[in-house]
Amino acid sequence: MQGTLELAQDLIRRRSVTPEDGGCQELIAARLAAAGFKCEPMRFGEVSNLWARRGADRPLVCFAGHTDVVPTGPLAEWQSDPFVPTLRDGRLYGRGAADMKSSIAAFVIAAEYFLKERPKHSGSIAFLLTSDEEGPAVDGTARVVQALKARGETMDYCIVGEPTSADALGDTLKNGRRGSLSGRLTVRGVQGHVAYPHLARNPVHQLAPALAELAKTQWDRGNESFPPTTWQVSNIHAGTGVGNVIPGSVDVDFNFRFSTESTDAGLMQRVEAILRKHGLEYSLSWLLGARPFLSARGRLAQTVAEVCKRHTGRSAELSTTGGTSDARFIIEISPEVLELGPVNASIHQINEHIEVAALDQLAGIYLDTLRALLP
Repeated sequence: MQGTLELAQDLIRRRSVTPEDGGCQELIAARLAAAGFKCEPMRFGEVSNLWARRGADRPLVCFAGHTDVVPTGPLAEWQSDPFVPTLRDGRLYGRGAADMKSSIAAFVIAAEYFLKERPKHSGSIAFLLTSDEEGPAVDGTARVVQALKARGETMDYCIVGEPTSADALGDTLKNGRRGSLSGRLTVRGVQGHVAYPHLARNPVHQLAPALAELAKTQWDRGNESFPPTTWQVSNIHAGTGVGNVIPGSVDVDFNFRFSTESTDAGLMQRVEAILRKHGLEYSLSWLLGARPFLSARGRLAQTVAEVCKRHTGRSAELSTTGGTSDARFIIEISPEVLELGPVNASIHQINEHIEVAALDQLAGIYLDTLRALLP
């Protein structure tokens, strides 16, 4: 297969830090329109989205992904400009090389090859792209899914191009994700002089036993598809910055990554029960980032696993680990969703990259998946 590298380079050149798209979707829409797709830009707020579809019959196979990237970090630490795609030692360097402009390039090339080969294919092909996956994810895929649902448009299979591979292309597929639930806890005490602790109430001291209990609590045991739910503190802040003042309050940020064995409501209740048990004066706010989901292990998972094995020689592991992805929204209108993309070792890092050899290999996997699902 030809052209994946060139298209990936064109996309990397476009500065598309969330929520900017940098012209990526316009470039892709032009190519898809030339291949017979009806392209529908959907802009919500500052976010660019693209829904493109070719065909009206079932089944509908959708390729989904994001054109936005995270900030570069210190430019001086990059060996080359992150928005100047650079080939070095058999790798393509640039922001978005792995997450996930290479996947999008491979999607497009696979679709173009497939349509030249089978212009009168069965079923339909679609693309769902957003510039708001790395950010709040409010006006991106979630809004497109709402719009599609409102007009009764659904998918049969969806492949999300997230960088799922751990050590080598095709070794890991994601068929679900854990939920994410964050909390901001403030425990109040009484500020005072460290030399007169009887006139103060130290909220850090009061919080410590509750914190220890939260840290050792087993929230659930997980199941065959999900590891056990975890609770982690991400930040603690207290004090005035000097050494002779007992703080008047302490702030704690924490996060649950939870399995389908727990619910967000249940986790909230259990945390508050522990805080009340320790007699704390507190306030607590919650933010639900995502609920856990699990896609059916149906034809899509079986097909992609077989295709990956044929192309790479590896037996792919189905996994639900990692952070959140837009698959959590797509599952609402597609019973089978699977994530497959490049090795994720360098994503969000300085000198992000992908093996050049993996580019056409990835496009080949996507192409053979289309051949199998749309005979």
